[in-house]
Amino acid sequence: MKKNIQRLNLYHSLVFFLIVNIFTVIIDQNKNLIISPIICLLLILTIGISHGSLDNIKGRKLLNILKIDNIYFFYSSYILIGLSILVIWLLLPTTTLLVFLLVASYHFGKEDTEFLANNKLTSNQIFYFLKGLLVVIAPLNFHFEETINIFKLLFVESEKFYIYLSLIESFKIIPIIFFLSVFSSFYLFIKNFRFINFSIFLDFFSILILNYYLSPLLAFTFYFCFLHSIRHSFSLITELDKNNFKNGSILFFKKALPLTMLTIIIYLIALFYLANYFELNDAILKVIFIGLASLTFPHILLEYFLEKNEK
Repeated sequence: MKKNIQRLNLYHSLVFFLIVNIFTVIIDQNKNLIISPIICLLLILTIGISHGSLDNIKGRKLLNILKIDNIYFFYSSYILIGLSILVIWLLLPTTTLLVFLLVASYHFGKEDTEFLANNKLTSNQIFYFLKGLLVVIAPLNFHFEETINIFKLLFVESEKFYIYLSLIESFKIIPIIFFLSVFSSFYLFIKNFRFINFSIFLDFFSILILNYYLSPLLAFTFYFCFLHSIRHSFSLITELDKNNFKNGSILFFKKALPLTMLTIIIYLIALFYLANYFELNDAILKVIFIGLASLTFPHILLEYFLEKNEK
């Protein structure tokens, strides 16, 4: 099973790399082509968040391990954590943004790479974080001002925060962090080298190309939906049916649909509310990133506790 998922992820990385190159060439050759943030939102609400829509099944599995019979304990805890993130973001937006970026970096690096390595090693956790940091640091490296403007739209108004970011840019610290992320990808690529490791090489250049040619929002959407989310969905599909990928895909679609639809409805209600106070595109950015933060923290905590208790 592990070899099958490794081979599948390698093919996925190759196809993603080819599509990224074709897409960026089209964008580069058509400078007037503008992709609306609405398109990004729709992709994230369908393809993007669906990879977390089986958390209820994982939650039930965790409760069984902990010998807790009440499923509503999981739902209430999951929702409470998500709502807490929303409240904390409104109260402490700068701190919450920083924590979210750090946690998301580790999550992206681990989820996109752990199928290749022994994730029990502490050193691997560090390299996962540095590798995933590329998703965060690349837009700052290639589109600094545009990325800063997104931060400002997320209620991050601390002058000190932007002063520090300006100093980091002035002293060329961002390229240093960028280099560390590049080094981590190279290290994971050559460590215990196998042909399958080329997926790291392909993913690295795909993220690099996306962020060089595309706006931060579009680059993130492309990565989050078509690399990160699809890769995670592959692992869920194989868990549902180890022998028949097609049947596993059908099961995944059926099981993921209810929570995906519920999340879409909540997102649209929030967007409708925010659109009364902000421009539509600004409201979309708020809904995308703050909403993802509220979903990411309980999702990561669930993965952590499930993995820890399964061991």
